[in-house]
Amino acid sequence: MKASVFTMIVTIMATVLAAAEKVSFDDMKAGMPPPGWTATQTGSGTAKWSVEKDASAPSKPNVLKQSGQATFPVCIKNDTKIQDSFVEVKFKPVAGKEDQAGGVIWRAKDSDNYYITRANALEGNATIYHTIKGKRTEKKRTNMKVASGEWHTLRVDFSGAHFTVMFDGKKAIEWDDDTFKNAGKVGVWTKADSVTLFDDFTYGSK
Repeated sequence: MKASVFTMIVTIMATVLAAAEKVSFDDMKAGMPPPGWTATQTGSGTAKWSVEKDASAPSKPNVLKQSGQATFPVCIKNDTKIQDSFVEVKFKPVAGKEDQAGGVIWRAKDSDNYYITRANALEGNATIYHTIKGKRTEKKRTNMKVASGEWHTLRVDFSGAHFTVMFDGKKAIEWDDDTFKNAGKVGVWTKADSVTLFDDFTYGSK
């Protein structure tokens, strides 16, 4: 009985792992936006998304860097269409006087309509929102230490109307909402003058 339960657990884990896609940016040309992504922003300003070499990258040599200034810089993975699964990224807030944020988006219709969760080193919290027609509305937040100049892991699991946010392996937020019910794209996000690095962008493929 124990053996069969163990086999079942291993099979489930293997299925989950097999269903995940990972982007490390390491096979992309440095100094350019990542191919296959829409490098843009929500609102005004000019985001600057580029693949760059970085010695601190969790998976070397490259990271995705946002170094422009815009209301909400957004970079969307074009070939994704996911309804229920997860999205996870490692991010490092580097600089920013107004914000030092890193986030992930899911069920995105476009750069103006999506769910977003982010962590902010200057504010010391994690927050979940929805953005509708370019307007972001905060729904829930949790205070926590988000160190500037260090790598962190942010993840959201989404199924139906239920969302669970994990920060550095610990549960940060649970929230329910049905604004965006259909499958959509996933991607990464920052705010204002945040200079943020991203690596090991991982998402469920179902």
